[in-house]
Amino acid sequence: MSQSDTTESLVDPQAGAQQELPLVLVYGQALTEMPVDLYIPPDALEVFLEAFEGPLDLLLYLIRKQNIDILDIPVAEITRQYMGYVELMKSVRLELAAEYLVMAAMLAEIKSRMLLPRSAEVEAEEDDPRAELIRRLQEYERFKAAAEGIDALSRVGRDVIVPRLEAPQAKVRKLLPDVSLEELLVSMAEVLRRGDLFESHQVSREALSTRERMSEVLERLKGGGFVPFVELFTAEEGKLGVVVTFMAILELVKESLIELVQNEPFAAIHVRARAE
Repeated sequence: MSQSDTTESLVDPQAGAQQELPLVLVYGQALTEMPVDLYIPPDALEVFLEAFEGPLDLLLYLIRKQNIDILDIPVAEITRQYMGYVELMKSVRLELAAEYLVMAAMLAEIKSRMLLPRSAEVEAEEDDPRAELIRRLQEYERFKAAAEGIDALSRVGRDVIVPRLEAPQAKVRKLLPDVSLEELLVSMAEVLRRGDLFESHQVSREALSTRERMSEVLERLKGGGFVPFVELFTAEEGKLGVVVTFMAILELVKESLIELVQNEPFAAIHVRARAE
């Protein structure tokens, strides 16, 4: 809306007189005059100053603001401005850190040393009172520039978003190693050694059939699960029973009715019936 439109909207068409512009709207009502009982407390208005990270940061700000050569600092003028800023912070009730006051004392000392008259010999022997302050300001300026450069770099989560894609669930198929004849013979020797522990001097003839033992082994493996190879033998039967059982297992393997499985080399051998 233009200014002419605003003026026309405030003109009463019946009276033909222009109304005064409202100062403010309070709960929808226009106020054209300042209230008599209006009171503004002293603490209602606050001044927000630029935040500094320390006294060196404040000094660097004052130097840059006036384009002063950092190697030739006018200590008197900088000290005056610095103390004015310190007094300003006190007036707005900001708590001053001790390092600000230490820097104020250092500036006052440098200022007094530069104002005192000195002979040419003493001036040649002594260093510039500002040298230490200049060194600290230059070092602080370098670190601040490096920090600003690092802060300007792209950050993951702030400037750069790394996309993530869930990988499909992989199903690992474990390959079982083949059982060699040497490992089978080693297991057979272990079974024979265990059978020797139950040998007796009583000789008794017992009719053992390989076909019957094959049926017993298949019945034992009927559930379809893995059965340890050594559990198919009965040590109480002695060597004859061990040999018959071993022959029955070999026949079943030959006829592809059972299979031998070993998870890794030199591990225990397991037996299970083949699926039809």
